[in-house]
Amino acid sequence: MIRNPVVAGQFYENDPQKLIQSIENCFTHKFGPGKKPPSLESQKIHGIICPHAGYMYSGAPAAHAYHAISSQDIDLAVIIGPNHWGIGSDVATMCDGKWKTPLGMIEIDSDASSHLLDLTENVKDDFFSHTKDHSLEVQIPMLQTIFPEKLKILPIILKQQGIETAKEIGSAIADIAKTRKLIIIGSSDFTHYEENAFAYEQDKALIEPILKLNVEEFYNILKERRVSACGYGAIASTIVACKTLGATKGILLSYSTSGDITGIKDSVVGYGSIKFV
Repeated sequence: MIRNPVVAGQFYENDPQKLIQSIENCFTHKFGPGKKPPSLESQKIHGIICPHAGYMYSGAPAAHAYHAISSQDIDLAVIIGPNHWGIGSDVATMCDGKWKTPLGMIEIDSDASSHLLDLTENVKDDFFSHTKDHSLEVQIPMLQTIFPEKLKILPIILKQQGIETAKEIGSAIADIAKTRKLIIIGSSDFTHYEENAFAYEQDKALIEPILKLNVEEFYNILKERRVSACGYGAIASTIVACKTLGATKGILLSYSTSGDITGIKDSVVGYGSIKFV
């Protein structure tokens, strides 16, 4: 079964050569890491938080996270993101097939997805849940660029993003990681459609418990401040998994907004890249 791209030509270039060039531009952009992968980093990184808007807006902030993991020894990327369309199962993976992008096919790791289903009650094997959303898709060309050929994926899309779901998913991923060389990617943007200074204020407050790996405090601040981060369950699942695997802290690699990129600051979206070590 092939999951065809739905935002190629919108969120990122549809032409392979133009796509490769645009990804390189994300790494060298003034809001990016300023250098191309691979990194010289040898420290074990358990997971990252990465934005998922169009590359013209969030590609440079996202490149910080991808540069950080570019020298990790991995063969599986677990990608967790929100189900913006609200279709299909509450929590869905895919057990077989491939995802297609302009850069080619990337294979689903059937063993990992079957293991996930065995470990959880709420995850379903549901292709339909994945058919419209961009939150996982936009991560894949970046992965194909820095980990050509050998990498497989475990896609997980969340319609239900509560704390108990996050704990279930995070714990299961940590169990899978015992026998696999994997990286966990929590796909989320931060504040949506607020004034630039307010977005910075909101997101600074929400990022603090992420860096402390405190998932309860994270949900408390999310609720109290009504922070409009779309993939909060993906962030929380990544925190739980990484903490279980031995991560002791998150490190903020980059934060900027669409307003920083475009200069239009009355209504922006926040983009943060974080690594867990």
